[in-house]
Amino acid sequence: MIRYALCCDHDHPFEAWFGSSSAYDDQAARGLVECPLCGSRAVSKQIMAPAVAGTRKSTAAAADPAQMQAMMMRVAHEVRAHVETNFDYVGDSFAREARDIHEGRSEKREIYGEATPAEVKALKDDGVPCAALPPAPPDPSRVN
Repeated sequence: MIRYALCCDHDHPFEAWFGSSSAYDDQAARGLVECPLCGSRAVSKQIMAPAVAGTRKSTAAAADPAQMQAMMMRVAHEVRAHVETNFDYVGDSFAREARDIHEGRSEKREIYGEATPAEVKALKDDGVPCAALPPAPPDPSRVN
């Protein structure tokens, strides 16, 4: 695992973990790396000092990638469940509803729904806060 200090084109600094340097390069090239604050995919690596291990033996066990993945999947599921339980589902009218709430034409409330990439970009360009919801966990009966 490798941790990168990243920054989007709106100067939002953040960090992200990747399986390898080539994993970052691949994900960035496919537009999968995005700023958690604004959703921009124009992300670049920042200069950071490498974490160099000392010569003393460490008593801490290395993180198991399978455990880390399971933990991240669990947290993503919990986030999605929280949103589905506590937010209003507005279906494919998400972009219109989000804009109406932001501009004061609709009551302030938390919503979720579907939007096209173009609608999301327009919302973000206009300063309307929105973020992608973690995907639904796969159906265990369909996972190989």
